[in-house]
Amino acid sequence: MSKLIESQGGADGDFAAKIVRGPAYPQLRLDSDALDNNIRVMAEWCRKRGVELAPHVKTTMSAPIIERQLAAGAVRVTVATVDQVASALAWGHDRVLVANEIVDRFGLTRVRTWLEEDPGREIRCFVDSAAGVKTAGEVFDGGTVALEVLIDVGTPGGRSGVRSLDEGVLLAELVRTTPGLRLVGVAGYEGVVPNSRAEDTVTAVDRHCRLVRDVYLEAAKFFETATPIYSMGGSAFPDRVVEFLPDRGQVPRTRIILRSGCYVTHDHGTYAAVSPVPGLIPAISVRAVVLSTPEEGMAVVGAGKRDLPYDAGLPTFLSARTEAGTEKKDAAAEVRNLFDHHAVLTGVAGLDVTDTVDFGLSHPCSAFDRWPEYVLTDRDGRDIDVWHTDFRRSSLGTTDS
Repeated sequence: MSKLIESQGGADGDFAAKIVRGPAYPQLRLDSDALDNNIRVMAEWCRKRGVELAPHVKTTMSAPIIERQLAAGAVRVTVATVDQVASALAWGHDRVLVANEIVDRFGLTRVRTWLEEDPGREIRCFVDSAAGVKTAGEVFDGGTVALEVLIDVGTPGGRSGVRSLDEGVLLAELVRTTPGLRLVGVAGYEGVVPNSRAEDTVTAVDRHCRLVRDVYLEAAKFFETATPIYSMGGSAFPDRVVEFLPDRGQVPRTRIILRSGCYVTHDHGTYAAVSPVPGLIPAISVRAVVLSTPEEGMAVVGAGKRDLPYDAGLPTFLSARTEAGTEKKDAAAEVRNLFDHHAVLTGVAGLDVTDTVDFGLSHPCSAFDRWPEYVLTDRDGRDIDVWHTDFRRSSLGTTDS
C-alpha cells in the first residue's frame, strides 16, 4: 500500500508542510469495497447460469483490478487491440481473447511471435471477412502455431461482424479450409443498440442473440476444437443473452463466455439504468475543486472533457466537502456543460471556492482511459492507495511480451 501523505519539515524547523504524493485534483476515485462487491456479484451471477466470464479489461486496463477479477473465477481476459494483448501478457495473463478483427500484417505477426514464444498461450481473435481470413492465413501459414479465430456476428448499422446466417456459415467453411487458421467458435455483441430497456431495443437485442446462436449451431460442423466457444458481450443485456444460448446437446462441451467489462465498477448513469444484475454498486467518481462562483447559482469546477466521460451523459453531482474535508450536506448542483478542464454547474446551493465536489460518472470505458493513476479508497472514502492504468501504445515491435 503506497503512502499518500508524508510530513516534511524545513531545515530550521520553522515550518512544516504536508506533501501529497498521490494525484492532485481533479482525481479519479475508486471505492475498493464497491469494487470487491461488484466482482463477487458478477462472478456469482455467471456461476448460477452456467456461463463463464472473460472480462473485457479495456474498461480499466488496470492490473490490480484485473487480478481481482481473475481471482474471483474469470477464465481469461478480453481485449480490443494488439497493444492491449501486449499489456495483458506483460501482466502475466496468457489466455487472451481479442474481441476484434486483426487484419494488419504487423499485428498478426506480433501475435504469431507471442504464440511461438510460448505454445501454452491462447490468443484468439475474431474474423468477419474473406479478406481478413486470407491475410491471417498468409501470416500464419507454415508456422509452428495456428491462429484460433471466432466468427464475428454483427448487427445491421452496427459495427464489425457478418450480417446473416449464410455469410457466417460460408466464412466458417473458408476458415476451415485456410492453412494456418483454426475455427474455435462464434461471437456476437448485443450492445450496439441504445442502452435502454425500451421494447424495441430489447427486441433488437433478442434478434441479434438468435442470429448469433443460429450461426453457431450451423457453423459447428467446421469447428476444430473439442471445446468450442460461444461468446457474447454481456454488459448491458446479459439476461437477454442467457435466454438465447445454444443447446449444448447439439454442440457438446460448448463453453459459453461473456465478455462484460463495465460491471466491475458499474456507474451512476448508463449501466445503473440498464443493467439487470442486482447488487452492483457504482464504484468510481471524480473529485474536483470549485475554482470560481462567478454568478449567483453558478459554480465552475476544475474538471472537464479531459477528465470526465461525457459520451453517455454528463456527470452527476454526488456530494461536496469543505477544503478541510467536512461534508456539506445541503450542497446541490447540476452539471450544465463541460469545457476542456472546466465543468459549469448551475442550480448551485451551498458551494464555495476551495470546496471539493464528487461527480458520478456514466460509462466506465470512457473514464479510466483519461487517468494514468487514480485513488483507491475504503468504504468511508478515505484514501488508501494509488493504482495505475496502462493505456499506452506499445512500440516494442514483435517481441514486447
